Amino acid sequence: MRRDGLRWVLVVLVAGLVLVLWPISTPVVMAAWGAGLLRPLMARMGRLTGGRRRAAGGLVTALTLAVVVPMGLAVWALGRGVVDLGRKIAESPSARAALVAVAEDGSNESPIVALESPRKIVELVQEHGAQAFKMASGIVGAAGAVALGVFVFLYALYTFLVDGREQTRWLVAHAPLEVSVSVRFVRAFHETGRGLFVGVGLTGLAQGGVATVAYLALGVPRALVLGLLTCLVSVIPSVGTALVWGPVALGLALSGRNVSALVLVAIGVVVIGSVDNVLRPVFVRLGRLSLSSFVLLLAMLGGVSALGPVGLFFGPLVVRLAVEALALYREAAAATRREARTASIENRTPDCRNG
Repeated sequence: MRRDGLRWVLVVLVAGLVLVLWPISTPVVMAAWGAGLLRPLMARMGRLTGGRRRAAGGLVTALTLAVVVPMGLAVWALGRGVVDLGRKIAESPSARAALVAVAEDGSNESPIVALESPRKIVELVQEHGAQAFKMASGIVGAAGAVALGVFVFLYALYTFLVDGREQTRWLVAHAPLEVSVSVRFVRAFHETGRGLFVGVGLTGLAQGGVATVAYLALGVPRALVLGLLTCLVSVIPSVGTALVWGPVALGLALSGRNVSALVLVAIGVVVIGSVDNVLRPVFVRLGRLSLSSFVLLLAMLGGVSALGPVGLFFGPLVVRLAVEALALYREAAAATRREARTASIENRTPDCRNG
């Protein structure tokens, strides 16, 4: 087969591979990043347990029991809280009422519908049955997708922990690039994961944890939900967390709880702000992501706009790989210019060896 024809066959097959693997690409990429972070720990455990497979199995099992299962239950509970909070805000007749709804507990409200008799149940089924079935189908589908993603993540994590280095060497050797270029891209890939998990993730968890404790101590309803939202918006440096605790403090003041509002403002400015100013630089240095906070934020926002929630991870990854590609192109262009100057000097220099 001619080389040009083989090149087009390769392009089509790679495009098909991306199309097939795209639905499960997020857990696979997360597993690759997680394996890179856990590999030093696995090496130490391997010396104690007698092999990589046992160490990898122990790490995956511990991660499942300590993180995945509790996180799944927390996400399920928090998801219900987010839906409830969003419904209350949407049903508020004014901005003032929405802020008060955030700060006040509406659990004493009567149920939307009281099931008073079998006839009432039949009427509800007739009126909302199709909508309820559609909603239930969506929930079941989403739960199935999450379960598949968790399975793929755990299985891929185990595989990458055991055989990740061999797979990386194979990929570098067979990539249509020079080995040094492929190695640079692999390092940029792992750098992005380390930067997101350590530099961004730990900062968000620290700020979200402090905010959650403050909400609980002040008796703010749905404290865990608001803490999760605080963690998510912490990717915006300096002012991100204020987008959550600020409206909550204003809602407390509007509902007559002025002291609680002042305490929350003090905690937000002093404590949560200190976490951002002190811990974020430390975590960023540990993460060593070669992107500024502004570029990282734009990459996340652009990724979410283009790809949905998965863009929160793929946006920074694409930008970081693009930055690495530009650096490689600049280095290659500089090397070409040096070679051209060297050749030009050699051509102008007279040959005195026979003189």
